[in-house]
Amino acid sequence: MSVNKVILLGNVGKDPEVRYLDSGIAVASFSLATSDRARTLPNGTQVPERTEWHNLVLWNGLAETAEKYVHKGDKLYIEGKIRTRSYDDQAGVKRYITEIFVDNMEMLTPKGTSTGTFAPNQPASSAAAPQSQPIVEPARDDNSADDLPF
Repeated sequence: MSVNKVILLGNVGKDPEVRYLDSGIAVASFSLATSDRARTLPNGTQVPERTEWHNLVLWNGLAETAEKYVHKGDKLYIEGKIRTRSYDDQAGVKRYITEIFVDNMEMLTPKGTSTGTFAPNQPASSAAAPQSQPIVEPARDDNSADDLPF
């Protein structure tokens, strides 16, 4: 048995480039950045922040969704598979590229905050407020089963 599964949570590096094959199938490609935080080891050694760039490939409906809604700077949750391919460059040198073929994508950037823009008539400081507010658990009562949405 084998498993080829990738889970990434990161920021979009550039707007998706979408092309359509002759058969009408949409293919989107763009980069996603994931970063490890800077830290200090117990012995005092400083470890700088490290950013890894991933090449994403989306097909069909996911590609069309990315074309409409994904922009540079957006935060995404991605599930997919690693694929490596090779090609010969103009000088005849064999090159390899590793890509993530996306199976599932969740957009995590709040609506209206994409690419540094905010919804009209909304101050910039309130756009980040939902992320900074603490999560408050609702009070429980004895008839909580009656409040279930299903």
